[in-house]
This record gives sequence, C-alpha cells and structure tokens, in this order.
Amino acid sequence: MDNTNIKNSLQDRYNKEISKKLQQELGIKNVLATPKLSKIIINMGVKDAVSDKKHMEKGVEILAQITGQKPKVMKAKKSISSFKLRAGEEIALMVTLRGKRMYDFYQKLTDIVFPRFRDFHGVKKTSFDGKGNYSMGFSESTVFPEIDPSKIDRIQGFEVSVVTTAKNDEQGFALLKALGMPFVK
Repeated sequence: MDNTNIKNSLQDRYNKEISKKLQQELGIKNVLATPKLSKIIINMGVKDAVSDKKHMEKGVEILAQITGQKPKVMKAKKSISSFKLRAGEEIALMVTLRGKRMYDFYQKLTDIVFPRFRDFHGVKKTSFDGKGNYSMGFSESTVFPEIDPSKIDRIQGFEVSVVTTAKNDEQGFALLKALGMPFVK
C-alpha cells in the first residue's frame, strides 16, 4: 500500500467535518477564516545543562522520541551570575511541529497521553493567552508511550504550546474542543 495517499485521520477529519462545524458554530462566513492549528512548540529547559553535558544529550533523546523530530538546542541570551550562567551556553531544547507531525502529536496527546494520567479530570480552560493559543506543562515525560521509565535516570519536565490561527480565546477553545482536547467540565 502506498503511504503517501494515507492522510492523518485527525487532519482529514478537520478538513472534511470539523472546519464546517466550527464555521457554523462561530458564525464565520469565509471558510478560510475558520481557526485551525498552526504549529505545536515543545520547550524543555534542561536542568544542570551547564554543569553536565550528558543531561542535554538525554533531553535531546527524550524530545526526539516524543516528537519524532530532532530538537533545536537553544543558548542563553544573557549572563546571569546567580545561576552561574554565561551568555551562549546551551541551556534548553525546542521542537516546532507542523503539518502531519503536528496533527499526529496532537492526536497522541488527546487520545493516549491524557488518559494515562492518574486522577485526570481534564485540562484547565484558563491556560489560553488571549489570542487563542494554549499552553500546558508536563512535569515528567514518562506519560508518553515512547519513553521507557526504567531508562530515565532523572525526571525532566517540558512545556507544550498549541498555536492556532484563532483571533481570540473563544475561537481557540472551540477549535481545541472540536479537535478532542479534554477540558475540565
């Protein structure tokens, strides 16, 4: 079977059903003005990256497994003496997902990762930024199915930001809810 013709089910469903439903729900006249996912950004500030480079390598490995894409290494912009940090030192990792990988990651997040949390009642509605973008933090990466907890020697948290084309929080909320984000009731 040719894999180039197989589309992501969430992306396909958005194009066929969800966008039309959102257009009616939000009262938007132009189909192209309907909010959609723009990109998903995953940030990881690596603890003790300055003192031990192995922590940075472990972080790169974890983010690559979770996202299926090699992370970009971010450097410090300023020197901060209280953190023993110099400008130009590698301190964080970032991955930007677009297109098929973005929809795959979003679907994995809503269908696999969130149900794995103990006592999970949904994500907060208050984490929007005013422009329809949503951010959430994870205290550890072991909730992702690709990560083997026995191989993790230190717990590392990261942040996921879902960037949309929505003009406000109401449109962003409607979009994420239609795409399957489990919000607190």
